[in-house]
Amino acid sequence: MASCPRRCSCDSTRTVQCYRVSAVPSNIPATIGKLYISHSKIRHVQVSDFSEMPGLQELVLFSTGIETIENNTFKSLSSLKILELWNNVLTSIPKSLPLKLEVLKCGDNSILSFTDEEFAGLTKLKVLEVQNNLLHTLSFEIFSPLTNLQTLNLDGNGMHTISGVARLPNLRYLNLENNKLMFFYENFFTHFPNLQHLRLAGNQLLKVPPQLPKSLMSLRLERNHIKSVRFRDFKQLENIFDLNLSGNQLFSAEGLQRLDCSSNQISKITVQDMKGLANLKHLFLDNNRMIAFEDKALQWCVHLSNLAMEQNLLTSLPLGLPTTLTRLDLKGNKIDHVTVHNVNHLKHLQVLNLKNNKITSIDDEIVQSLPRLRHLYLDGNPWNCTCSLLKVRRLLLDKGTDIKEGQCAEPPYCRGERWMSSNTMLRICEDPYT
Repeated sequence: MASCPRRCSCDSTRTVQCYRVSAVPSNIPATIGKLYISHSKIRHVQVSDFSEMPGLQELVLFSTGIETIENNTFKSLSSLKILELWNNVLTSIPKSLPLKLEVLKCGDNSILSFTDEEFAGLTKLKVLEVQNNLLHTLSFEIFSPLTNLQTLNLDGNGMHTISGVARLPNLRYLNLENNKLMFFYENFFTHFPNLQHLRLAGNQLLKVPPQLPKSLMSLRLERNHIKSVRFRDFKQLENIFDLNLSGNQLFSAEGLQRLDCSSNQISKITVQDMKGLANLKHLFLDNNRMIAFEDKALQWCVHLSNLAMEQNLLTSLPLGLPTTLTRLDLKGNKIDHVTVHNVNHLKHLQVLNLKNNKITSIDDEIVQSLPRLRHLYLDGNPWNCTCSLLKVRRLLLDKGTDIKEGQCAEPPYCRGERWMSSNTMLRICEDPYT
């Protein structure tokens, strides 16, 4: 390139990147296609800054300190498809944007509201990101012109209410996380017939929003105030594989390939709760208050492979768990015994985590009944290292199972020793005169 503006790097005649400038450089070639300016101190941009760049297709003004943009500044950039104005001090969306614009990113500014004219004519816009601004209220009617919009991100605005509707037939991804929303109107989501990913985490929702589109594949509802869920809330969601309800106030769950209900207040799981979840593969019930798990509660979950129930109040292993399980996590409960009857049907189980419970002994038949066991976590239990445990040790060594065994609590002569490597236990149990 013949000349490159000061504090800029010019990889070619089509791309210029500038850093720590106080104004848009004036000697940028007219042939430029992409201009990237970041970490600068440009308080105001105006029409003349870009009037000599007719072929500009991508403009990124990231962390440049921009407070105001003159009306029509970008209007003459008829080829502009991508405009990114991240991390500035803007209080509104620029007006009179180019009609060919496909991507508009204005995250991390101080935008207070939208007006009708800001989105007028932007029928080609596919991506709109306005996260981490100050949009306390919003009418969705403002987005009506954006008929080709596919991604809309409004995360972290502190919005209390959303009113109005806009039919957005091509919307695939909608992010409304980390606001203060308590509810949605009855037919709000019916106007997004092809929505696949909906993120509503970190709001104040009291229940699952109504009339969700059946096209949904992923629904994130963690960190709300939802107290109960019903299967009928999700029965129309034929394509959903990821549902996250962690960090709510759930005390009952009635219905997905993946269901996350961790960090709630669930105290009991029944057969009725889990009815209709035949496609479930991963179920997370960690950090609840579960004291009861009904026998065969998961009998409908015929494809379940991963069950996590760490940090609850269970005193025994649930009976009638699905034979398809490959991983079972029960760390941090109050389980004091495990029987062959609990596990002998789990022929596919590869990982069993019983860490930090109250188990004192384990029968060698349990190890024999789990032919595919590869990882066994037993540390943090008060083991009674009697000679019966020696047989278990030998079986685990023969199987090549990766074992975290923990320390002996009893008898006193081997207290503190790890029972998989306790020479005291080995000597005592193999001495024929003992």
